[in-house]
Amino acid sequence: MAEKPQIQLFVKASEDGESVGHCPFCQRLFMVLLLKGVPFTLTTVDVKRALDVLKDFAPGAQLPVLLYNGEPKTDTVTIEDFLEDKLGPPRFPSLVPRYRESSLAGNDIFHKFSTFIKNPVPAQDEALQRSLLRALLKLDEYLSAPLEYELAQDPHLRASRRRFLDGDQLTLADCNLLPKLNIVQVVCQHYRRFGIPKDLRGVWRYLNSASETKEFKYTCPNSEEIVQAYRSVVRSPQ
Repeated sequence: MAEKPQIQLFVKASEDGESVGHCPFCQRLFMVLLLKGVPFTLTTVDVKRALDVLKDFAPGAQLPVLLYNGEPKTDTVTIEDFLEDKLGPPRFPSLVPRYRESSLAGNDIFHKFSTFIKNPVPAQDEALQRSLLRALLKLDEYLSAPLEYELAQDPHLRASRRRFLDGDQLTLADCNLLPKLNIVQVVCQHYRRFGIPKDLRGVWRYLNSASETKEFKYTCPNSEEIVQAYRSVVRSPQ
């Protein structure tokens, strides 16, 4: 049997300098490694005090950083592709979605959220909020429409019953989108009193399903950590 690789993931620490901090890219890779089921060491890095922990092998690198058998890897997408290549079947599960559309679903939400929440001009708020809502509605439509495999099982199925973007198992697409969706909900609710609408049942089925998994639940930063991270960039409501 092949020797297990030595894997260490360096992620951003929270304000306390120890627990997992606010960083959707860090959470994304944390989720990937948990889903792979491979042993790894998680190291939280206090970016205010201890970035020198990376200086010997990844000087100047942005978190997250991966050490794989002592070899440093940087850039979230590059690391994700590397892990999928190195930790593939039959020993480890493939996390690649079956449907290409699953990887694209919701891919404009975070950009529209950022534009809305950081907008300095109050008169533009309503239009930017509508733009974000349209993106969320588009995601809801994707999550609510049965996928090909569901229709093969039940040709008369009108609404999807799947738990995640691509089916009932988490994939790379979910590891990318879920941390961002969580930020959207927490930040908009806190600073704008506007959360993801409850009538977007597909989106809420998705979020609720995710909250039942250890891969999402255990990798989420504290909500207050997310709120604090946005405090300096959010305009105070008028």
